[in-house]
Amino acid sequence: MGSRRGVWRVHAILLTGALLMFAPFVWQVVVSLQTLTESLRTPPTFTPSWQWSNYADAFRTVPLGRQFLNTVLVTVAVTAGQLLFCSLAAFAFARLRFPGRDALFMVFLAVLMVPSELFLLPRYEIMQGLGWLDSLQALIAPGVFGAFGVFLLRQFFLTLPGELDEAARLDGANPFQIFWHVMLPLIRPGLLALGLLTVLWSWSSLLWPLVVNTDPEMMTLSAGLASLRGQFQTDFPVLFAGSAVASLPIIVLFVVMQRQLIAGIAFTGSKG
Repeated sequence: MGSRRGVWRVHAILLTGALLMFAPFVWQVVVSLQTLTESLRTPPTFTPSWQWSNYADAFRTVPLGRQFLNTVLVTVAVTAGQLLFCSLAAFAFARLRFPGRDALFMVFLAVLMVPSELFLLPRYEIMQGLGWLDSLQALIAPGVFGAFGVFLLRQFFLTLPGELDEAARLDGANPFQIFWHVMLPLIRPGLLALGLLTVLWSWSSLLWPLVVNTDPEMMTLSAGLASLRGQFQTDFPVLFAGSAVASLPIIVLFVVMQRQLIAGIAFTGSKG
């Protein structure tokens, strides 16, 4: 009886947390269907007046369609780059032997403790020197490699038995062939986890796209929506309508792939 009460208590806490996490998305949709006057009322009103024209206004105010395409292209390119380059580096740190490997990896991990804002100015100067401002490559290049991705995939490579490397070498495989044909297919959960995390991060990234691209046609959704905020007044229903459009694909992706994401992240702690 006591254990059953404990289970119900845990489920009640989890349900409360889920409702609290879901409430902002419901509020976003409600405001997106209100008039400007209704959205500014105090206390707020929680019933929509079904102003579907707010969604059309969001597409008219900013080139939302073009920005949606930009976001998809940048997200796909950044995710592909992370999966390729991080997996190569992680394989080297986990499976190859070379002097100073562990010390170099610890120095490499130190990058995770440095705030990303410190790299903002150097990155901007590099993009300016390359003539890449107001371009998609300025959004893609800095994100195709990351220390977190290397750490995540290294944990997966460490779980694989060493006999796999030895058997592949006896068959005449070189290190790249071992990586590509033997190891990479076996860390599919890690690749899925890193891919999903990268998609979530790249899709919602705001600061760097806002700094490096000022042309609305070259902005991503997050930067384009930020431009909807006025200096003296903001049309919140239109802004929330655009945010709902931008949030929908990533919410659907997370709902479909959440099991793989949670399993992949949990699995990283199984090997030190």
